Amino acid sequence: MPEKQEQFKSLLKRNGLKVTTQRVVILEELSSRPGRHLTAEEIYDLVKKKYPEIGLATVYRTIQLLSELNLIDKLNLDDGYVRYEIGSKGQEESCHHHHHLICVDCGKVYAFQDDLLETLEERIKQTMGFEVVDHEVKLYGHCKKCLEQSNESNS
Repeated sequence: MPEKQEQFKSLLKRNGLKVTTQRVVILEELSSRPGRHLTAEEIYDLVKKKYPEIGLATVYRTIQLLSELNLIDKLNLDDGYVRYEIGSKGQEESCHHHHHLICVDCGKVYAFQDDLLETLEERIKQTMGFEVVDHEVKLYGHCKKCLEQSNESNS
């Protein structure tokens, strides 16, 4: 983890931020859980295990700041919670957007990556002169497990 710590310290400095333990540990916790979409309270619970003296308000302030700098991504998965995950700017390699599949039965969220929208974005730019700078995709449906359970109960 020391390598990641140095990466996050460098990232914070490049963004003009003071390097603090709280900022580094929040980035570490999110980075160590790829594909997870954590609430502020879940992040707080994880950080508190390592740093019992940290307060919930500090976690909220830090998350807000990191989100404003696009170091972490803020998500609304329509479950009543604001969730966070490490952003592409907070990762070693820059990655393309990833999107979310949301099962309407069990509520599980799956992340997936695909570049199909790049073609659409380029076409929009060429035909309309509009440059897309960000997008968010949420697809709702039934996950494999729920489909299998549904098929079994219908048999």
